[in-house]
Amino acid sequence: MNISLAMITFNEEDRIADALDSVRGIVDEILIIDSQSTDRTREIAAASGARVVIRPFSDYADQKNFAREQSSCEWILNLDADERLSPKLRQAIMDLKSEPSLPVGGFRIRRKAWYLGRWISHSGWYPDCKLRLFRRDLSHWQGKVHERLILEGRAGKLDGEILHFTYRNIADHVSRINRYTTMQAEEIAMKKRFLLLRALLLPPVTFFRFYIFKMGFLDRFPGLVIALVSSWGTAMKYLKARSIRRRRP
Repeated sequence: MNISLAMITFNEEDRIADALDSVRGIVDEILIIDSQSTDRTREIAAASGARVVIRPFSDYADQKNFAREQSSCEWILNLDADERLSPKLRQAIMDLKSEPSLPVGGFRIRRKAWYLGRWISHSGWYPDCKLRLFRRDLSHWQGKVHERLILEGRAGKLDGEILHFTYRNIADHVSRINRYTTMQAEEIAMKKRFLLLRALLLPPVTFFRFYIFKMGFLDRFPGLVIALVSSWGTAMKYLKARSIRRRRP
């Protein structure tokens, strides 16, 4: 079993070295698809032995599909620059590499986020199972913003976790949600109706879902922030979509 690490990046100089260190010794190739970073991301990646390809960003699925096509190994491990492999997950992948054949086309892995000084155990963020180790020839990505992997065949599960050192702070969280909702708004404007009503009614529902139903209150202050920012993001994507629709003849 040979494995390519496929990672897409943009201005990740403060985090990419730790991410690449966490996979050292278990992957056979490191491939970085960089969206024209203006910091030292590419230099740090190259110094870690990565093959770096510069490609302007289009959308998340397109960028990750390009990374999949450029990978040279049979299996791909997808990791973001703000993620690390836990020791238990590293060992699980090492054990797989000694297997002559595998009956599945991919593996789901739990992801645990560090946010505002603590590990998040609720709030809809955990367990956040992701298909992150998969066969190159049996998979492709879909989705411009919240992309997901489409796998042909059955998926197994791996022990251990991907450790997600997510938003640097609340400002980074809000900034990224703002960017994501801008990308989502175009599609919403084309497909959905009653946008203003949705913008009024759905944010409280979102807050209740994350803070009460998903037990975000158990994550204390970070759980409250997650619920509030998520509800704000819900309002923004529908208000932006309404603005787009109103500009059109």
